[in-house]
Amino acid sequence: MRRRCHFTSKKEADAWDKMLDTADLLDTWLEQSPVVLEDGQREALSLWLAEHKEVLSTILKTGKLPSPQAVEKDAASKTKKQAA
Repeated sequence: MRRRCHFTSKKEADAWDKMLDTADLLDTWLEQSPVVLEDGQREALSLWLAEHKEVLSTILKTGKLPSPQAVEKDAASKTKKQAA
């Protein structure tokens, strides 16, 4: 599941590594799910959930979708980080 990326700072690299570690944990957890997913599907879902952990956390804590502005802000920050 590891992707090779180049970063301009140690902080960015550490954040990426932490996100990948979270994705690995989610992948392991999803393997235990009663829903059968192919390996690639499960890995893609795990990575996507880890990349959007703030939105997922809001949903789990409040039982509501975050505001569209918060979702857009989260998506924009992910796009900005990936472009760097």
